[in-house]
Amino acid sequence: MTPLVVLLLVHVSCALVSPVLFSLRAWRAIRGLDPAVGALRWAPHAVDTVLFGAGATLAWMTRQFPGESPWLTAKLVALLVYILLGHVAVRRARTSGARLLSWALAMLTIAYIYAVALTADPWPARVTDAAGDAVAAVLAAA
Repeated sequence: MTPLVVLLLVHVSCALVSPVLFSLRAWRAIRGLDPAVGALRWAPHAVDTVLFGAGATLAWMTRQFPGESPWLTAKLVALLVYILLGHVAVRRARTSGARLLSWALAMLTIAYIYAVALTADPWPARVTDAAGDAVAAVLAAA
């Protein structure tokens, strides 16, 4: 396996684990418990750091940069929305209902980020074959 493929696997793995850890923290917050106990205090931050680092390295290795690649820009903007919604869900919201709503909106944002990543298009609903082309382009660059 080439370094690019290994990095892509690390990025995808972290992208799948990150919302699970966030959901565990949000679930605890919704129930009125401390959301950051044990491994939940540090693991989400460690996974998110690796996720972001792998993503930034992949962007650099494939010469796709925010502002130049609309799909990457869309992912980063959506990432900021996800972070803000996550902060509200775990820390800022005062009621369980508001925490649950923030968590649900964060999960919809993650679904959008996944769709953009798979299609390489900021409007993934309009794409037909772009997902295959994007994966092929990344693997060809390896």
